[in-house]
Amino acid sequence: MSASSIGQLPHNSLGMSHSEWVLDSGASHHMSPDSSSFTSVSPLSSIPVMTADGTPMPLANVGSVVTPHLSLPNVYLIPKLKLNLASVGQICDSSDYLIMFSGSFCYVQDLQSQKLIGTGRRENGLYILDELKVPAAAAATTTTVDLSSFRLSLSSSSFYLWHSRLSHVSSSRLRFLASTSNKFCQMLALDGTVH
Repeated sequence: MSASSIGQLPHNSLGMSHSEWVLDSGASHHMSPDSSSFTSVSPLSSIPVMTADGTPMPLANVGSVVTPHLSLPNVYLIPKLKLNLASVGQICDSSDYLIMFSGSFCYVQDLQSQKLIGTGRRENGLYILDELKVPAAAAATTTTVDLSSFRLSLSSSSFYLWHSRLSHVSSSRLRFLASTSNKFCQMLALDGTVH
């Protein structure tokens, strides 16, 4: 197991509060030093978690973290950690979720329901979660998804661009807007307003 070496930095070196969570693709598990945010904990065998620089950190417990803006199951409680880390890998393993990153934001979408379950912003090179609600039931079932044939076409890339620009509007609403705007442009062209 490994966690990003970011987890060892003091909070004030990044100007982050104890309640902020970093979406980390290098963390093998969700991890937090803040025992007060856990709603339930279970003892776990005392195995150390190794950070990227090889520093071992003892694991105290595992449990669920629930705050007004975040809910994550199966979070490691690691008292010596300096930051809260939400594991990209663990989120992807928990259900059929899509995690998208851009230069200034990120979001997590449930592909089956098409609902947005998480949003975040990029700050000082890190993606800080504003909100993330991973259902406990979804996390309990591990789904294997074969993405070997998945490719973003030009049209799907355009869809995700507009989906993001319009505050994550649903695919059905986006299709409606596209069909309406096409009809509107056609009417303007027939009227001679658009050349």
